Amino acid sequence: MEERHYFTDNRDLPSHRREITYSTGEQTWTFVTDDGVFSKLEVDRGTQVLLKAVREEQLSGRVLDMGCGYGVIAVAVKTMFPETEVTAADINPRALGLCQENALRSRTEVVTVLSDGFSAIQGAYRAVLTNPPIRAGKAVIYGMFRDSYEHLEQGGFLLAVIRRKQGAESARNYLAELFGTCSVVLREKGYWVLKCIRTD
Repeated sequence: MEERHYFTDNRDLPSHRREITYSTGEQTWTFVTDDGVFSKLEVDRGTQVLLKAVREEQLSGRVLDMGCGYGVIAVAVKTMFPETEVTAADINPRALGLCQENALRSRTEVVTVLSDGFSAIQGAYRAVLTNPPIRAGKAVIYGMFRDSYEHLEQGGFLLAVIRRKQGAESARNYLAELFGTCSVVLREKGYWVLKCIRTD
């Protein structure tokens, strides 16, 4: 049920809240999760790999966590780069509520937006970060990529993590056409982190 529902409005599902911990070695967080959200039992490998790549960036300005789930990326980014303005967006009200709660628990300031993709997103961002909902389908994911491009300021960049066996290579090719360039900044345990910079 989780895989079918986590990228939808599933607020009517029964609730079974739990706490999980995640550590980067330098920082440890405790997150509240629930049924109906992605990777409710542990922080998924894709998110871990993406955050490893994020740590090598110099993030500043407005940062968007698209498809934030219960807030791991948003909270970690705000912790690592406290001067950033982090917005976390998700279509799933339950996940977004957990993201708000987890930000408060971690004493981080994160703006949350209930949004179907970019439908409620306004303004331009220095960086868009996403571990996209692959099971939502290529049309949805590539639509998110196009909208990411439109919501990046000049010189801003997209960081997206995708498993190689779930279409990372074709996604890189599509993003290279969209942005003019797309590089693989990290490969780890079958995951690729793709970086695309808006240069126009």
